Amino acid sequence: MNLMGDPRQSQGTLNLPFAGPALTLAQRTNRWPLTAWGYAGWRRRSLTLLTGEAFPLAREAALFRALCRPRPGEGWLDAGTSTGFYAGVLAGAGCRVLAADLSAPMLAAARRQTPHPHIDWFLTNLEASGLPDAAFDGVTVGATLNETREPARLLAELARLTRPGGQLWLMYVGRTGHPLQPLLTLPALGGLTFPDPAWVARHLPGCARTDAVQVGAVVFERYVKAQG
Repeated sequence: MNLMGDPRQSQGTLNLPFAGPALTLAQRTNRWPLTAWGYAGWRRRSLTLLTGEAFPLAREAALFRALCRPRPGEGWLDAGTSTGFYAGVLAGAGCRVLAADLSAPMLAAARRQTPHPHIDWFLTNLEASGLPDAAFDGVTVGATLNETREPARLLAELARLTRPGGQLWLMYVGRTGHPLQPLLTLPALGGLTFPDPAWVARHLPGCARTDAVQVGAVVFERYVKAQG
């Protein structure tokens, strides 16, 4: 990954106005400073609430490391980094990380909470990032798939950014049939998406799913992009 010269990664760009595809209500609220202020606390508890069992961040990090085995020197994209959880796990493993989000307040909070010289911060909507093809050894996505307006477009973009032989890690709330899910898909109530794993696989052509773990409503998947 050779993106260090891109001026959009500098601290000063976190205050630039956002331009890009239209956003869901969930995405728009993530750009509020108050949301960024409280997000880290929610993230620590979210998987316990969503899975119905004790699921601290340490368990999530251990699952990711066991299945993806990030190695020192690899270049990763943390797509929708929020306050930098996966970025911090990757940097701790010796990887170089481009941590991207469409919320400047989230990125500012992430810089404070997850400071690391191996992490660069990038303000963008990853449905249309403008980054070069096959730029990363791996991509992590922590729940961003649920919030994006065009999940198929996001998946295609992330597959494009992954090098042949590279890996893509997804964590998302899957479709369960719970009566709240159809309500939360309404634009006025969040505009969320709850994808089925089979649908996700169909929208990652050229990528093979190697691992899948589902705990309650939460799905974890690892894909590998085909060589050549």
